[in-house]
Amino acid sequence: MAFTRLDIAGPVARLSFNRPERHNSLVPELIAALKLDLARLAMTPDLRVLVLQAEGRSFSTGGDVGGFFAVPRGERRAYADGLVGGLNDCIMALLNLPIPVLSRIQGPVTGGSLGFLLACDLVAITPRAFIQPYYTEVGFSPDGGWTALLPARIGDAAAREIQLRNRRVSAAEAVQLGLATALVEPEALDATIDGWLAELLAKQPAAIAATKACLLPAERRATIVAALELEKQSFLDQIDSEEAHHGMARFLAESA
Repeated sequence: MAFTRLDIAGPVARLSFNRPERHNSLVPELIAALKLDLARLAMTPDLRVLVLQAEGRSFSTGGDVGGFFAVPRGERRAYADGLVGGLNDCIMALLNLPIPVLSRIQGPVTGGSLGFLLACDLVAITPRAFIQPYYTEVGFSPDGGWTALLPARIGDAAAREIQLRNRRVSAAEAVQLGLATALVEPEALDATIDGWLAELLAKQPAAIAATKACLLPAERRATIVAALELEKQSFLDQIDSEEAHHGMARFLAESA
């Protein structure tokens, strides 16, 4: 099974999560495939725009709680190290691309998958989509940029309130907060993405690359890398705790 799908047509690449039966939740195989795809994109000449998207009803529900729970106690820290570390690598790979990255959000974005959205330049989202952390419910520590990237985007107070209360952010609020660019009906989602593609392909590529470089200078990148590493270490400290173990069991039972 291919956990991701990469299609390149001339100057446009489309990278899709392809685990729809599990809501594109993150497991090591998906992260490994994504890292390979992003490495290929970084080496592809004449590429002008990337569209990040997903198959099925959900964009991605973050780390697969069932996958974590299936790992025996005592081994979860190593499992999480690879998964969260790989997620961080993917977020930075997206941020480091010198081309615009568009995101097509047709459904829920939860847990660490928020990092993919935060790494994109333009985001089209449908009304049925939403964003929610779930960490304080399950017993995990935040990953995927919830503390490393989100406060800088929406403000510290809003980021704290959403995460501590595990509050769901609607698609409309996501646009208001600046997490998404446009709220569009499902039938207009592809047309919106296509319109952005046409607009961006008409721009000057070197100027776009320079703009992206100035928006994310080296010192800012280093700060993000350090903050993502802090998230990972906190996640590792929490993942094998009794709280996380029982929280995962409860979450899986309620989701069954």
